Amino acid sequence: MLNFLKPPKHKELLPADRIDPEYKKLRIQVFIGIFLGYAAYYFVRKNFSFAVKDLQDTLGYSKAELGFAMSAISIAYGLSKFVMGNVSDRSNARYFLAIGLVLSSLTMIFMGFSPFATSSVAIMFILLFINGWVQGMGWPPCGRVVVHWFSIKERGTTMSIWNLAHNVGGFLVGPLAILGVELFVDWQARLYFPGLVAMLFALIVILFVRDTPQSCGLPPIEKYKNDYPKTYEESQEQEFTAKEIFFKYVFNNRLLWFIAIANAFVYLVRNGIINWAPTFLQEAKGFSSAEAAWSASVYELAAIPGTILCGIMSDKLFKGRRAPVTIIFMAVTFLAVLLYWLTPGDNPWVINIALWTIGFLIYGPVMLIGVQALDLVPKKAAGTAAGLTGLFGYFIGDMLANAALGGLVDKSGWDASFEMILASSVLAIIFTAFTWNREKEILNR
Repeated sequence: MLNFLKPPKHKELLPADRIDPEYKKLRIQVFIGIFLGYAAYYFVRKNFSFAVKDLQDTLGYSKAELGFAMSAISIAYGLSKFVMGNVSDRSNARYFLAIGLVLSSLTMIFMGFSPFATSSVAIMFILLFINGWVQGMGWPPCGRVVVHWFSIKERGTTMSIWNLAHNVGGFLVGPLAILGVELFVDWQARLYFPGLVAMLFALIVILFVRDTPQSCGLPPIEKYKNDYPKTYEESQEQEFTAKEIFFKYVFNNRLLWFIAIANAFVYLVRNGIINWAPTFLQEAKGFSSAEAAWSASVYELAAIPGTILCGIMSDKLFKGRRAPVTIIFMAVTFLAVLLYWLTPGDNPWVINIALWTIGFLIYGPVMLIGVQALDLVPKKAAGTAAGLTGLFGYFIGDMLANAALGGLVDKSGWDASFEMILASSVLAIIFTAFTWNREKEILNR
């Protein structure tokens, strides 16, 4: 590990009268840092899609070729979130988060400025694979910051609000791509201008984020909040080796495997609905292309209040337990999917309400499974644990939602695809339920 990436040493405890005001100030500061930092990751994760039409019109690439190139991001990201999550667990989150953002930005800046970068599908695939890999440096350090600065009974709410960075970053990348073209009168600006802006956000990360309370002369969050999980030990405040993290706390933790499998099915439901919504609404429900696009866009907006409600329920109603809320949301999702599938095309508002209800519900479990992964391991193994659930979500859930569902529709029609989505909802509930008792034990004082 490079010296500047090693977690900073614990400092001598501040005087008692300074601890509370310093804690309150730094908790807000680090949260702003990880929120803005992760939102900026989306500036350079999603901006390539805004250049697809230009690449087709200017350089003559086909949709299939560009789709193949873009697949590199998902492949690399799924692997990296797990592997780099382990590196993150042994790194200073302040610099790890910023370095990943800088490297991702430089990749997209190079793609925009260099004609070589877009000269072939193979080169674009390689560069986007690199980008996907360093994108995997974003989520884990944010998870590390949250588990060190926010106690277990407030993480659900904290993570639900932080999770909106996905939506904010995904929303802003479009205007940034447009602004770049207007400023530089150059279609390549869709690639490099968001990267230049993201570099500024990397500076904000360095200025705002701090690794742990102890590195700032503060006590552990468990002591400050008097919120100790049953499995907490003071020895867990020391950094672990990679071997300890993988084999002692992750690979041997069957609850993590249960929620990782559940996550694959949750991702299949989420992406199986939204990825095919425009096509399904037009082919099966008689929507126009404009109506289908509008309906699908509101699906994403509906996620914002649903995700926040999911986090608050887990903290306030269930006192830090995640499994009950995930199960409730997935059960209602099952009903909403049924309504969305079976409603005749002459009831467009019912179809839309069902679709938006799915959007409202499904992002909460996606977020909450990540939080549960953080809860089920010591703080120093948080990134690796969340990376395992992400690996299953992207590698299995995403793959099935795209390739398997597409092939199923071609072979057997839309009904078969919805049967698969409904079955996935049930399986997500079953595998989450396997953690019900143990999670309760962990939180039992």
